[in-house]
Amino acid sequence: MRIKKSHASEGAEKTRRAIVNLLKQNDSMDALHLANQLGVTAMAVRQHLYNLQEERLVTFTEESRTMGRPAKMWTLTPEANRLFPDGYAELTISLIDSMKEAFGDEGLEKLLEIRKRNQVQDYQSKAPASLPLKEQLQAFADSRTGEGYMAEVIENSDGTYCYVEKHCPICEAAKTCSNLCKNELEMFEQVIGDGVEIERGEHILKGDKRCVYWIKPEDNSK
Repeated sequence: MRIKKSHASEGAEKTRRAIVNLLKQNDSMDALHLANQLGVTAMAVRQHLYNLQEERLVTFTEESRTMGRPAKMWTLTPEANRLFPDGYAELTISLIDSMKEAFGDEGLEKLLEIRKRNQVQDYQSKAPASLPLKEQLQAFADSRTGEGYMAEVIENSDGTYCYVEKHCPICEAAKTCSNLCKNELEMFEQVIGDGVEIERGEHILKGDKRCVYWIKPEDNSK
């Protein structure tokens, strides 16, 4: 016999998922801010947060405020990564190990080069260099978000940009094969094209909560 979920439990699960997504997008938030974003009471949000804390999916630090008690700033734990797309991590890792065994490191590197070449062609069709840089970056971010990277473009006042990926669906595979991350940076440079300096700052694989690329156009008139 199949038991239907009640509207209350479905609503609670929806709120819980929304909390997790907001924390993923914003790094850390307090319960009041979360409640305002979701249109629910702060008490309801706190209950969800404490339940998520029991599951080791969130934790908090206290932040001093000018008035009143310190605020609890909630953030996701590494354990929460399992709630987001992982790019079939176990299968990917198994395939990488099998490719190493079958073709050796040199053969694996050739396969990764083919993957990078195909990625470049695909992204160039979706985010062509003929677009103004901001539009090109946004088109690239939209494509990557569709693949689970939760990408965002931030325009800085000095004419530079930050390209941010808040989730890495190939992270577990990249731990096994570090060239995957190396190729990601090279792919990004090839897609965006000449006349732009790209530097990776924060890096999920090194323990940061997101990957951040600093983008400086050599000609700000682009």
